[in-house]
Amino acid sequence: MAGVSAEALRLRLADLAATGQGDLRALVGEFRRSEVLVPVVDGSLLSTRTGDVRWLFAFTDDAALERFAQARGEAVPDRVPVHGARLLDQVAPRTGGPTGIAVDAGSPAGMVLPPVTGIVPDGAVLDPGGTEPDTGGTEPDTGGAAPDAQGADAGARNAGIRGAGA
Repeated sequence: MAGVSAEALRLRLADLAATGQGDLRALVGEFRRSEVLVPVVDGSLLSTRTGDVRWLFAFTDDAALERFAQARGEAVPDRVPVHGARLLDQVAPRTGGPTGIAVDAGSPAGMVLPPVTGIVPDGAVLDPGGTEPDTGGTEPDTGGAAPDAQGADAGARNAGIRGAGA
């Protein structure tokens, strides 16, 4: 179950969704302090890739994770509680490329923490050299994001995160 601080994150996300205004730095800080639920499938963190970016999924509570799974027509996956700071600072840089976090994906108050300087460490930044990324017109994979063990699993093992039952 997500920690108490996830409630503050959930409320901040709802306010941002309702008003369209908010303090991004405060939101990132709240995420870093929050214990979120990260879905695990077959021992790997659930992720998807869009172009050159890997997106790890994180949820503020079981209800948000359940809605995500239902929208995809899938069973609710196992999950592990992880503090946002650990996900950003230890897991994202170990996936082997640019990695962002999709928080409460599929919910009206969901948001993404993109792989940019100031949010993730340099090892997970999309473009540390300052050149424009080649997106090739790739659209986000919104349907059927499968577990992608290539980098996320290694990142989870290296950060000491293990799958747990629901």
